[in-house]
Amino acid sequence: MSSVPVAVVTGSNKGIGFAIVRALCKQFPGDVYLTARDPGRGQEAVSKLQEEGLRALFHQLDIDDLQSIRALRDFLKEKYGGLNVLVNNAGIAFKVHDTTPFAVQAEVTLKTNFFGTRNVCTELLPLVKPYGRVVNVSSMVSSSALGGCSQELQQKFRSNTITEDELVELMTKFVDDTKKGVHEKEGWPNTAYGVSKIGVTVLSRIQARMLNEKRKDDHVLLNACCPGWVRTDMAGPKATKSPDEGAETPVYLALLPSDADGPHGQFLSNKTVRTW
Repeated sequence: MSSVPVAVVTGSNKGIGFAIVRALCKQFPGDVYLTARDPGRGQEAVSKLQEEGLRALFHQLDIDDLQSIRALRDFLKEKYGGLNVLVNNAGIAFKVHDTTPFAVQAEVTLKTNFFGTRNVCTELLPLVKPYGRVVNVSSMVSSSALGGCSQELQQKFRSNTITEDELVELMTKFVDDTKKGVHEKEGWPNTAYGVSKIGVTVLSRIQARMLNEKRKDDHVLLNACCPGWVRTDMAGPKATKSPDEGAETPVYLALLPSDADGPHGQFLSNKTVRTW
């Protein structure tokens, strides 16, 4: 078993994920795994980094597929005895003018962005070693979407006692409400991406609380962050930040020094803690 520290970035063959891997290859003192659904694209991305003189390793990962997540889990357990840095970056977004029915957009978006990310955390968080760092890439859209929720929903999503099961129930309800065409009446905003990222931010708060309760002495720090508006396939060419600039906050959180006692359970953008 290797004693080398190991970092994993989900959804990292392009865009912000790829930029995060690039930065970690330069700064993280261990093995960095670039993951992608498609092995061909993943290997191609690894080769691209090789041309820059950087060494990333590849492992297949489709966060929509539990078997794929568990294969990665078993590999990390066997080869490294765990994990030091996990960056949950994989996510999807429909384009603004996409004509796919809203209920379908809601189901597909939440399946990956919330439920897929949650499955990765369920399988990989127990592997995170003492002084490990976990970064869940969320979005400022989660804040604006929260503002678009009813007072009752806002209260639930801001609660310091909400459980993971209750959050799952709410995310499931959103999808069901869109199918029934009652989501606005039920107090939801009109953004599937925004609601999926509310889920990611709130999940991060819950996970940090659980780490405090169960693994206080392990000094694991877990946070959610917004990379900003970044020029990627997802956000388009008009965005204000380059992928490398978008990677800055996630990388900062992934590399918090071992003597840091925070941030933990926070939502950050531009390396600054934001009020949730």
